[in-house]
Amino acid sequence: MTYFVSRSIIRPLRSLRRAAEEIKEGNLSHPVRPESRDEIGELAAAFEEMRIKLKDSVDLQLQYEDNRSNLISNISHDLKSPVAAIRGYVEGIMDGVTHTPEMLDSYIKTIHRKTVQMDRLIDELFLFSKLDLKRLPFHFEEVALDDFLSDCAEELELDAEKRGVKLIYEPPALAEPAVVVADREKLKRVFVNIVENAVKYADKADAAIWIGFIEEVGYYKIGVRDNGKGISAESLPHIFERFYRADPARNVDTGGSGLGLAIAQQIVEEHGGRLAAASELGAGTLITISLKKWTGRGRAE
Repeated sequence: MTYFVSRSIIRPLRSLRRAAEEIKEGNLSHPVRPESRDEIGELAAAFEEMRIKLKDSVDLQLQYEDNRSNLISNISHDLKSPVAAIRGYVEGIMDGVTHTPEMLDSYIKTIHRKTVQMDRLIDELFLFSKLDLKRLPFHFEEVALDDFLSDCAEELELDAEKRGVKLIYEPPALAEPAVVVADREKLKRVFVNIVENAVKYADKADAAIWIGFIEEVGYYKIGVRDNGKGISAESLPHIFERFYRADPARNVDTGGSGLGLAIAQQIVEEHGGRLAAASELGAGTLITISLKKWTGRGRAE
């Protein structure tokens, strides 16, 4: 009887106590293995489930802390260039090197341009942080995809053409209206970021960007295709990572914040969709956004 009590009650409780002491010391990797199917075993199983959830929570928090640390490091690096430039131009004005009104005007315009770059970088950092921490509210509604993409293309067309890039929207021939559930403003940000990225890397006299979509089973696949310089096979898997630039020579002055596609991916994922890319050096890049269909019966078909 004493042996039975020791085996079925005392030993499992000692195991639980050891696990509790390990957790108290900060070690969440010490497993609790239920040794029976009675109440003590159920208690051990519940304790183990609690340990796993606690460990996952701590691991996630550590990941956030690591992400924040990397974020701060990248912020410092990307802000250093425009801040140094602004300081140099301001000191030049103070030292009297701007001998003509034209030179002074040039210095002031450069300072303004650098300030705008910093302002945009900070805005994108703030937006990305809120998305990363799931603290950005989304307002979903039914959206007619054809009209939405046509409006987006019209808004982006003028700026693209000013920079020598033709923007073309190719509407599909569908039997029924294409409808998705989306946050209009957030989804528009996705296309703004993708198109701006394509414009930035355009390198041909006949540079062009095509936007269109096709119907698949259960979802619509939207494509943004360009005939730019393309992305290498080594860089392609990383283009949606924060602060990643396929061209290392580019910085916040020449290649944006490095957050545009990372923000686009976060927004698409919040829509329950998927962002993907295919590219060929010298031929161009295709970014695809897959969004679930709206059928009127629920979120997706």
